[in-house]
Amino acid sequence: MPKKLRLGVLGGGGDSLIGILHRVASQINDNYEIVGACFNPDFKANKAFAREIDVPLKRIYKDFDTFVEEELKLPENERIQVCSVLTPNFLHFPMAKKLLDNGFHVICEKPMTTSLEEAKILQKAHKKSGKVFALTHTYTGYPMVRQMREMIKSGFLGKIHKVDAKYYQGWINEIIHDKKKRSSVWRLDPKKAGISSCMGDIGVHAFNMVEYTTGLKVKSLLCDFNYLYKDNKMDVDGTVLIRMDEHVKGVIRSSQVATGDENGLAISIYGSKASFHWEQEDPNFLYVKYDNQPMQVYKPGHAYNTKLSLEGTKLPAGHPEGIFDSMANIYLGAAKAIRGKRYNDGEFPTMEDGVRGMNFIEATVASHKKKNTWVKMMK
Repeated sequence: MPKKLRLGVLGGGGDSLIGILHRVASQINDNYEIVGACFNPDFKANKAFAREIDVPLKRIYKDFDTFVEEELKLPENERIQVCSVLTPNFLHFPMAKKLLDNGFHVICEKPMTTSLEEAKILQKAHKKSGKVFALTHTYTGYPMVRQMREMIKSGFLGKIHKVDAKYYQGWINEIIHDKKKRSSVWRLDPKKAGISSCMGDIGVHAFNMVEYTTGLKVKSLLCDFNYLYKDNKMDVDGTVLIRMDEHVKGVIRSSQVATGDENGLAISIYGSKASFHWEQEDPNFLYVKYDNQPMQVYKPGHAYNTKLSLEGTKLPAGHPEGIFDSMANIYLGAAKAIRGKRYNDGEFPTMEDGVRGMNFIEATVASHKKKNTWVKMMK
């Protein structure tokens, strides 16, 4: 297999918020080369952007179906091997399924699909394909998040009894309070975003963080949404009580109308021996607290960290790393899997995480609609 994997990109053009994140992340560890794409549904804009970032125009396709059709005509040693799906939510499922069905590996933005039913169908297609599927819950790539996961796995916290995760943003304020704007943004359109805005976009990240770090599964939940306006069909704020076991409970708080907040993902995990606290906006500090000892602070790049954490750290201690590095760690893990190399199961979120995420989103919507009652999640 060549040193660099041949990468195709779907979506993520010049006006994309996450396109540059994926492109830079794919380059950081020298594992990928973008050789083809369909960045934009407008073919003229598509080619213009390709020229801007120096992707060969001969493999810039007018639409997704042409992308697949033309790539399959190429010899296997020239064909795109793995595709990044960076489109709006409603396109994730049809694109990812067709890619898997035609022998491409897939790196997909979340939420994986717009329904649990689609997620289960995609899960079957993935199993049949034998290809690698990575879901970009970006924050799992931070070294200190991976440090939490490994320390909890070793029993460092003792018995976990409480988890508090939140993801607060305020960006939708300028849209939601304007009737015309809130009816024209795709994230507030159920046909394009799915059944949930806030919980589907950012709350699911907090949910994933809970299950990724603790190794526990949410078994049931109770949700209360806020829509702010009667004509708005999508949640912009929500609070979810969660039960992971009889004596392990917690809360997931999510908001897109938290005025002044930027990207406030944070998690606290409380155990019988100690607790962890980590914040995405200050990701290089993992706080460890005790009842009868001074607080400790763990930082990336030190020998005391776990192998998974250190492998996700590229610079010496004291050199800040951020969101590009976090995403790059997911691309690195996916590259290992595509090449058939050994990797830690915490190196990238998988199809199972995608199914769990859709199960969570649908359960929160169901709980709210049932007048805030407890809803079970599948095992």
